[in-house]
Order: sequence, then structure tokens, then C-alpha cells
Amino acid sequence: MNSILKNTYAVSLLAAALTTGSITTARADAIADFYRGKTVNVVVGHESGTGFDIYSRVLIRHMGKYIPGNPTMIVQNMIGASGVVSGNWLYSVAPRDGTVMATFAQTVPLEPLYGNQQARYDAAKFVWIGNMESSLAICGVTRASGVQSFAELQQREIVMGATGPTGPLVKSALAVKNVLGGNLKVIAGYKGSADVKLAMSRGEVAGICGLPWSTVKSFWRQELESGEFRPLIQLSGEKTPELAKLPHYTDFIKTSNDKQLFGLIFGVQALGRVYASPPETPVDRVTALRKAFMDTMKDKDFLADAEKTDIDIIPMEGELVAKMWTEFASTPPAIVARAKAVTAP
Repeated sequence: MNSILKNTYAVSLLAAALTTGSITTARADAIADFYRGKTVNVVVGHESGTGFDIYSRVLIRHMGKYIPGNPTMIVQNMIGASGVVSGNWLYSVAPRDGTVMATFAQTVPLEPLYGNQQARYDAAKFVWIGNMESSLAICGVTRASGVQSFAELQQREIVMGATGPTGPLVKSALAVKNVLGGNLKVIAGYKGSADVKLAMSRGEVAGICGLPWSTVKSFWRQELESGEFRPLIQLSGEKTPELAKLPHYTDFIKTSNDKQLFGLIFGVQALGRVYASPPETPVDRVTALRKAFMDTMKDKDFLADAEKTDIDIIPMEGELVAKMWTEFASTPPAIVARAKAVTAP
């Protein structure tokens, strides 16, 4: 290549780089201009004081500084149908401009799959921002119940407290009863795990299923350490050394159909603290929110705040969350029907 061509090529590369840089800068400036002075609402589909609420309040204290333009972030609680009300609102009513994120129980996106007519949304169209915690769930009882192990739970009837019919506490308890052989009587209707905890202290119920292990270690720590609350089985995730003495739901898998069924019922717990935005949220703002979310998960002040609040942070990128929901949504109809049958009140 002669010197003239070399110089021309170099100038072309420089121009392209400058153009690309200008476009990238312009996009970043546009995002910052949009968010500057605005408020990003984080809608929690559950009552104040639940794990979903606590996680969100820690998140908003730190995420705003990573969103271009540094918007204010606030939490709003939208209670109803174990999170389905917030799912409907996010799908049909929420502004589609990047100023809304919502979090709800991991069972909520599956409700349309189960044929719930009240769930008027297509979860595949939600825009998934990220997941704060790949949850482990457990089933446990009070010391007053007298039950020492899951084997005993299969022999003696125990009253379990739960939320509404679409909530994970109900579905987990019914699955333990109908699939794993637990001798349970399920009393639904409590607002959340905090209400069930209070009912357990009053002796109204003797246990709970589907409770995240992170919630047990934080908000139930005193009861756990004193022995007033006793975990009996791990209902999701990989087997963990912390719960090595407990049976794991995979211990009960006998067939390939069982594996798919248990994955749909219990495996979804891994998406324990997911955040979504409405369909059709602009792609560039989604990209900014996803990046801000994951940057927050690595922030030292955020992690210190999480540790102080006693919550576990096991994050997952929004793209992976979306992939997992797509896989759950493609579960064969026969498996979905069986899952629906064994978790129906």
C-alpha cells in the first residue's frame, strides 16, 4: 500500500472511530437527558416488610447513581392476588418509557401458563432487567409442632400457613403435599410471609413452605438460631452445604417427567427477586437500566448495605432471566397440566 493510500485508510479509520464515538456519546447524552430530574418507580407486588419490599428498598438507595441522569428512585407497594395485580398493571397500565420497574413472586409470570384468567398479561413480553437473588426455598415448622424431620412430616398432619391461591407459599405447600408426600393441611389467605410468621407465633399454624432461605437467615434469624423454627426440606436450587442435613426436592425425582415437573414448580424459585419493565420499553433505556442494575450489584456501598440488612445478593443478568422464562414457558402442556393439578387449592 503506497503512502497516499495508507494516509487515506488511516483517515477513514479515524473518521469512523470519531463517528462511532459521537453516536455512542449522543445516545448516552440522550439517556441522561431523559432521566435527569425524573423519578423511577419500583413497584412491589407485595406488602411492606416482605422480602420483595426489603430488597427493593436496598436497591433504590444505590441504583440511581448508575442510571445516566441520576433519577430519583422510589418504592410503591401494589398488593393483590399474590402479585398478579401488579403484573396486570405492569403489562397494561404502566408507562412504557423506562421509568418503571416491578418485582413480584416468581410464580406470577407463570399464571397465564396455568390458565389463570385473572392474569391478563403475556410474561414473555415483559422486559427483564435483572435478578437480585437466585433463591433457595425451604419448608419448615415451629418447635411447638414437635416435628423433627421431613420423614415425620410425611406421617403427621401439620397445618401450614400460606398466602393467596396464586402465591408461592400456597403452591409450594400443595406441591409438597401432593408430589412429595407431606401430610399437610394448607390454610391460605395470609397477606405474606410476615403474617404467616405472626400466625405461627400465635399457634394458628405450625409451618410454612416456599420461604426463601435468605428470608429465614435475615428476618427469621432469631427463630432459626433459637430453634423455634426448624427447616425440614430444601425446595429449590443446588444442594447447599448450609442445608446439607436436609433432604432436597431432587431426591424425590423418579422419572424424566418428574424432573420437568419439579423444575417448573420448584426450579423457578431461582428467579427469586426479579425486576421487569413493561413491554415496548425503548431498547436504549432497557440497556441503561440493565447495566445500572448489574453495576449496582457490584457496588461496595450497596453490598455493605445488603449485608447490614441481612439479605443475600446472588445476581443474574436480565438477558439470562429472559432466557429462563422462555424455557419455563416452553414446558410441554402435559407437564403444565400436571403442575397445575398438584398445586391447585
